[in-house]
Amino acid sequence: MDIEAFDYHLPESLIAQTPLKNRDESRLLILGRQSGNIEHQHFKDVIDYLESGDTLVLNDTRVMPARLFGLKEETGAKVEMLMLTQIEGNDWEVLLKPAKRIKVGNRLTFGEGKIVAECIKELDQGGRIMRLHYDGILQERLDELGEMPLPPYIKERLDDQDRYQTVYAKASGSAAAPTAGLHFTDELLANIRDKGINIAFITLHVGLGTFRPVSVDNIDDHEMHSEYYQMDRETAELLNNTKESGHRIISVGTTSTRTLETIMQSNDKFVAQSGWTDIFIFPGFTFKAIDGLITNFHLPKSTLVMLVSAFSSRDNILNAYNQAVSSEYRFFSFGDAMLII
Repeated sequence: MDIEAFDYHLPESLIAQTPLKNRDESRLLILGRQSGNIEHQHFKDVIDYLESGDTLVLNDTRVMPARLFGLKEETGAKVEMLMLTQIEGNDWEVLLKPAKRIKVGNRLTFGEGKIVAECIKELDQGGRIMRLHYDGILQERLDELGEMPLPPYIKERLDDQDRYQTVYAKASGSAAAPTAGLHFTDELLANIRDKGINIAFITLHVGLGTFRPVSVDNIDDHEMHSEYYQMDRETAELLNNTKESGHRIISVGTTSTRTLETIMQSNDKFVAQSGWTDIFIFPGFTFKAIDGLITNFHLPKSTLVMLVSAFSSRDNILNAYNQAVSSEYRFFSFGDAMLII
């Protein structure tokens, strides 16, 4: 299938640069998964489309303040490092800018030596494996020296770093936020529970692929990145019980979806499991895990547009996106949301 089939026109003015003052006041486009029917609501109204006995699945990953600005130790040249994935121990996959002059053996220093990163392997597209040296606890050093790694299409400075975290973020390890969850407030989650809707948490750490566009013309040739995921036994049992009782599993975000489908595709039921997934969901995929999806509006020709097209249909999704553009919805990480059900 041609990548151009997942393109749409988006005026740059609709790319949200800052979050709304109140998380749950973003707009919500309701899309009938089969019918393609569209309604326009606000995110706090999502509760009206959920039923007692349903289970809402949230990704509790926490974004690391993992963008560091430092110097090349050998020359004093300025360098930017974005930490993406922990490989093993203190070895991390990172993106460097500029990268071409950083070779194996070079050392970068951040915060006057509070973190020193040694290049041990060169990767493609600005990627490197760096071995970190530091005293104390890495998370504390990052909290002291790092900045939140906002996507490149966000040009405005984010004054409140917590607005790029979900209110339930817990497991540190992501290079980007699971943005569908940014709309939830503690109050809305409490109201959802009070209605008899279950809330379950899984973890998927958003990694390198978030920052790389699809570079092939035929999507069958695209190779997905791998991301670490985890589901515990309690969550697996809750999800199995939800299915067996005839209720629905509503996934919050494409990251939650990829985790749920990874586990269900290989086991035909939910099990406690952790590992790395490179699942690529595009039209023709048979969903086994989810019955509904809450998601933001994604970049043209991205794997995420392909995923939501697989869950509904390409025509339904592109029609919904075009209506969202006409209605001046806000797009991408700090933008509005869609419920496909």
